[in-house]
Amino acid sequence: MSQAIPTLSRARYALGPWARIAGLTVCALLTLGPVVWTVSTSLRTPAESFDLPPQIIPAHPSAAAYHGVFEQIDVWLLALNSTLVTALIAVGQMITAGLAGYAFARLDFRFKKPLFGLVLATMMVPLQVTIVPVFLVLKSMGLTDTLLGLIVPAFPTAFGTFLMRQYFLGMPKDLGEAAMLDGAGPWRIFRSVYAPLARPGLAIVGVLAFNYHWNEFFRPLILETSGQNYTLPLGLVSLQGNLGTGSISVVLAGVVLSMIPAVAVFVVGQRPLREGITSAGVNR
Repeated sequence: MSQAIPTLSRARYALGPWARIAGLTVCALLTLGPVVWTVSTSLRTPAESFDLPPQIIPAHPSAAAYHGVFEQIDVWLLALNSTLVTALIAVGQMITAGLAGYAFARLDFRFKKPLFGLVLATMMVPLQVTIVPVFLVLKSMGLTDTLLGLIVPAFPTAFGTFLMRQYFLGMPKDLGEAAMLDGAGPWRIFRSVYAPLARPGLAIVGVLAFNYHWNEFFRPLILETSGQNYTLPLGLVSLQGNLGTGSISVVLAGVVLSMIPAVAVFVVGQRPLREGITSAGVNR
């Protein structure tokens, strides 16, 4: 009996890595399966789009669907609008999250805890609840149907503030105290001491903001009415045609084109994301 227990534990230890690999493989297939199907269908002709059973590799690969995307919509204008909106929102959220997170983590002021709780409470309010007041405010300011009306309201970020607060709390207080002894004020301490150390955390906020707002559809749908101010997700809807009768190959070709910038930003920002998460764990 005593020999059976070590044998059983060794068998479980040997099967452990293979079980994890098998589980991760299944998760990867479930995640990448729709992406592979989307790319494959975008390379088919419209007649082959509904073949049963579906083929992963197109029988006659064709780039005609991608030409159809550029013929039906102004991809360059839509991509420019999306890039401008998402890039400015990402930069704005990095600034506001960094300043707010530092204030809640390192500064002492009245009602700090209730205010921080109020900030966190906004994360539980759906966007659909606040879109009408936001629209009325923007209308009174003349910012509806403008790219600026999409950018400015997205600067505050409750999640980014929470993330940066936790990041600053993990940094040693001695650095700020040493700078204070040298005569540095709160702004100088933040700008010269803590902000450079918080770059990985700010990179996390920027990458997440870019990927979220690049794919955002609801706010542009409500706030934008002119085609010249459409973002890429909103412009891709016109590929469906009247009553959704457009070519599925063309629609999915547009989806593939819209995924490229988001994937590129994620690949480039993968290292800052990893460093930010690792350094946050070490600091804690």
